[in-house]
Amino acid sequence: FESLGLHVDLLMTPIQVIMPLGISFYTFHCLSYTIDVYRGLIAPTRNIIEFATYLTMFPQLIAGPIVRYSTVFKQLHQRVVTPIDVEVGIKRFFTGVFKKILIANPLAVPADAIFGLAETELSPAVCWYGAICYTLQIYFDFSAYSDMAIGLARVMGFHFLENFNYPYVAESVKEFWRRWHISLSTWFRDYLYIPLGGSRASTLRTYFNLWIIFLVCGLWHGASWTFVVWGAYHGSFLVFERLGLEQVLLRSPRIVRHLYATAVVVVGWVFFRADDLREAGLFLAHMVRAIPTTVASRHISEFLSGIPALSVIVGALIATGIPLKAWAGMNRRIEQNAGRAIAFVWQVTSFAGVLICCILVWMNLISGSYNPFIYYRF
Repeated sequence: FESLGLHVDLLMTPIQVIMPLGISFYTFHCLSYTIDVYRGLIAPTRNIIEFATYLTMFPQLIAGPIVRYSTVFKQLHQRVVTPIDVEVGIKRFFTGVFKKILIANPLAVPADAIFGLAETELSPAVCWYGAICYTLQIYFDFSAYSDMAIGLARVMGFHFLENFNYPYVAESVKEFWRRWHISLSTWFRDYLYIPLGGSRASTLRTYFNLWIIFLVCGLWHGASWTFVVWGAYHGSFLVFERLGLEQVLLRSPRIVRHLYATAVVVVGWVFFRADDLREAGLFLAHMVRAIPTTVASRHISEFLSGIPALSVIVGALIATGIPLKAWAGMNRRIEQNAGRAIAFVWQVTSFAGVLICCILVWMNLISGSYNPFIYYRF
């Protein structure tokens, strides 16, 4: 308008647009409902209260998982809340609380500090450590919200689908996206990838379809070039795997496949976390020593002390799924084979461990600062 010589006070004042709460998620809820009705997969509801309940269901409203009407429409009409549902839901909810307060929030300290360093303070070791901290932080932060949403819904008798399945044990980028934010990746698959032709079209068209869905996935997270590049980056590796990299990986040792997938994902999170492409480029350049370190560069030992460092170790272990699977296996064995005395001691020990975690969470909530979920911004 200024270039046209229009100098109006209204035009000179920036317009501050406040986005509605949870718009990224309930928009997809609306779209999936509308498309499924159009396809004849579900019958349209004639009850506005029922539809509004589905659309504004508070547990998952702000940060997912993305729930489809076809998943919960029967539960909207009739559901039974049992004591088991309440018990399982409460346990799941507090699992999310523990992950958020005791792992994700401490991990945010070194991650934010390192990504906030000046260019001259960066070094390869510090950059890799910062990227790893953020890799663990975003997983435990986002999966924590999903756990809390699934748990709250279960208490009320709703059964939501899982949203994460240990994504960091993946051995390819393709497998990673089958395990990460499952409700989003399946949404894009069913409502964008398959309608575009999916993998049934020509080879070039299939590659194009993969690129499109991941470009849109990037834009869904935010109108920024960093998210566009992040989406294109993942789309590119999916194309590379289809071009033959997947076959090479299948002939490689398992540890090689896992290191490949982990390295790709960690590097990708740099684009996701950086404020702009320049910052992401500099950070990545330091990770591969493309830029010499300076006298002012920080040493990694400055970030390897205290609770955050412990959270990295604990987070890395839990991300493998081994501790929780071992815990579940131990519970089964004790319930099936152990005597009453041993079972009682195990129950008391388990309760004491949960109580200690609750105390630690409460202490962190009292003494800590406000640290919102990462996905609140999308």
